[in-house]
Amino acid sequence: MKKRCFRRSVQILALAGGLLLSPLALQAQALNAPVEFYFDEDRAAWRELDSQRGEGDALVSRLLRTIERDPRAWGAMARLGDIAMSSERLEAGRNLYARAIAGAGDRHGLSRSIRWHYGWALYRSGDAEGALEQWTVLANSSIHGQWMPPTLALVLWKLDRKEAAIQWYAAAVRTEPGQWASPENLPALLPQWRAEEHATLLEVQRAWAANPPAWP
Repeated sequence: MKKRCFRRSVQILALAGGLLLSPLALQAQALNAPVEFYFDEDRAAWRELDSQRGEGDALVSRLLRTIERDPRAWGAMARLGDIAMSSERLEAGRNLYARAIAGAGDRHGLSRSIRWHYGWALYRSGDAEGALEQWTVLANSSIHGQWMPPTLALVLWKLDRKEAAIQWYAAAVRTEPGQWASPENLPALLPQWRAEEHATLLEVQRAWAANPPAWP
């Protein structure tokens, strides 16, 4: 039943051709080196894109109606992008996210959230490089979010940038040594992560434990 529902949802997304643009061309930034501590909760990054509940056709229809009423409903648009990418309509999802990012700009209340969620959608669709590009924009800001060290460690390890991944994991340990120093804590600290993501970060944790880098 759920699979049929998602297939129909994808069909509804395909009808939203008027919403689609070419993917946003993001000027690649070099990721800044980690700072010493990351205490900021950065709620603006991981907040919900849209508060509507439900799933499948009903949710997609409501999101589309929201955008029809307000073409600047960037949160609803990004959430449609998330649904599309999780349903393996990657081009549609990228287009929807691109429009949401371009429309929201840098000062909208959802700007950080859209990029944070887009990074996860890209990572989970197999595009770790694209995920890093989105998260780099956030990490290079003046906000030192708690999510940054483990998330950047994850994506950098995936990209075989292992030394950099260990440096970012070390920032997590410096910030909260009682939490991140032990591998047993990872699932509880990151309950929204998938099992394979926990497993990848565990590899980083073990590499860090074998040779903890000094600061600075």
